[in-house]
Amino acid sequence: MHTELKITDWLPITKKEAVQRGWDQLDVILISGDAYIDHPSFGPAVISRLLENMGLKVAIVPQPNWQDDLRDFKKFGVPRLFFGVTAGAMDSMVNHYTAHKRLRSTDAYTPGDRAGARPDYAATVYAKILKELFPDVPVVLGGVEASLRRFTHYDYWSDKLKPSILAETNADLLVYGMGEEAIKEIAREMLNGKKINELRDIKQTAYVASILPELPKEKAITLFSHEDCLNSKRKFASNFRYIEEESNRVTPKTLIQPFGEKYIVVNPTFPIPSEKQLDEVYDLPYTRMPHPKYRFKAPIPAYEMIKDSINMHRGCFGGCSFCTISAHQGKFIASRSEESILKEIEKMAAMPEFKGTISDLGGPSANMYKMKGIHQAICGSCKRPSCIFPKICPNLDTNHKPMTRIYKKALEVPGVKRAYVGSGIRYDMFVGRPEEEAKKNGYEEYTRQLIKHHVSGRLKVAPEHSSDKVLKIMRKPSFDLFVELKKKFDTINQEEGKNQQLIPYFISSHPACNVEDMADLAIKTKEQGYRLEQIQDFTPTPMTLATVMYYTGIDPYTGKKVYSANTLNKKRLQRTFFFWYKPENKKLIKDVLKKTRLFSQIKRLYG
Repeated sequence: MHTELKITDWLPITKKEAVQRGWDQLDVILISGDAYIDHPSFGPAVISRLLENMGLKVAIVPQPNWQDDLRDFKKFGVPRLFFGVTAGAMDSMVNHYTAHKRLRSTDAYTPGDRAGARPDYAATVYAKILKELFPDVPVVLGGVEASLRRFTHYDYWSDKLKPSILAETNADLLVYGMGEEAIKEIAREMLNGKKINELRDIKQTAYVASILPELPKEKAITLFSHEDCLNSKRKFASNFRYIEEESNRVTPKTLIQPFGEKYIVVNPTFPIPSEKQLDEVYDLPYTRMPHPKYRFKAPIPAYEMIKDSINMHRGCFGGCSFCTISAHQGKFIASRSEESILKEIEKMAAMPEFKGTISDLGGPSANMYKMKGIHQAICGSCKRPSCIFPKICPNLDTNHKPMTRIYKKALEVPGVKRAYVGSGIRYDMFVGRPEEEAKKNGYEEYTRQLIKHHVSGRLKVAPEHSSDKVLKIMRKPSFDLFVELKKKFDTINQEEGKNQQLIPYFISSHPACNVEDMADLAIKTKEQGYRLEQIQDFTPTPMTLATVMYYTGIDPYTGKKVYSANTLNKKRLQRTFFFWYKPENKKLIKDVLKKTRLFSQIKRLYG
């Protein structure tokens, strides 16, 4: 820990720390499923610093014990405004279970990678406890788990449709997405004397209403009810299409979903954050370190991975079927200023713990910094889920020069020896593009700068599959572009005298993927010289197109049927094809290909 830092440089997590600040009652108490890390990559740190910046007294209760006498939930007493609840940086069920529903033995957001520090469905458990202990105190839900469960959703782990998390918890409000503006507005209104049940017009929030809100028809969409979804998979699929299309608009409509005799009302989002707004979030006085409570405990893996990283922007316009980024952060890119980014790098480089290496200059997709529509009016009327699939929108500015400039400037900051890009990149934006466009947008300079100076030995990219049929459902580009990228990567490495690897990520068992597609993947990656390492089995998570197709067997946009490997045995079989080269898998794969009469694939795979 910095010698100059004091315990009061962190938000309090114990009653003693609150007393040290002279606080007898708090304004807001945040309950989190993660260990408390005061770093802008972690939601509770950001929200607590924003509220602190408003002059509020804020405390955090990290990873409370939900199985004892509940003293962790009671230790600060009753907050003057509200309790905030988050499951943590990821959905607790994804945190706990593999794609094959096996219990994980680790938790990267806990000291020592220790599992068991949070419950299943953590946001629901925490909120229910608070409502039982303090029925009259407002509870505001936030974070990824709550955000993606704001409507009726398919829950893979219980294999059933569940209602909105608001219906399950009786929480008073839900903040979805990146909630800085919403949480500030909630706090401001409550400071001005409003009750939580009067806050019905705050953007980017959801609430339960007993009476259907009176809104102009052009400003609201009423979805099929929760009960309709339980009775009809087609109606559930139809709901998703409206939800996704509205989440992809600059000015979305209010979405209303009936359940029982009540309604879930989801207000539209705030405008895309300006550069100034985003800079203000990152300029708050984070220590960038875990709370001193953890000083003598084992390291927190998530912190070790992220501590020397810099987030340059948020949002993603890729629109991948299996990804929740656009549902949570939005499709439109919000970027920080170059000055703010370099200021954070300078602060990090001055820390005694910094060893000279920036682990990541990135974002959800690393190479989307500063990108937006050339003519914003066109974006205002668009509801496409992806700006780059099936082809790049002609209105999208894909200039890579601002990123190249920051990469170079980062290496000039005193104390910085290396600056890597660890986030995934969308290579379809700069590979295989027309020469005139490539020159205008600096693709060649970006590619060489990236490969020469910003690869830590391995550049990770995500072609995800090789089959055109599966890639179309995934909303991903042709595998041919990955082959072209590999040629370019190998050429630049040779020219620069480097020995670096291009590491591709792939997914098995995605909707539309069958045994023949996995054989195609095995063959094509073998022909590229790969024995795969970075792979995953598709895990259905709430609020993705792929999950809706997995559960319903229907494409919400076409109404057509889609095949899914929807049993654990089918999922295991598809996964086996990643490891075609292992002797123990050879007979099984051959037998499966013979049974499906794919004899030429056997020859290409095994000779």
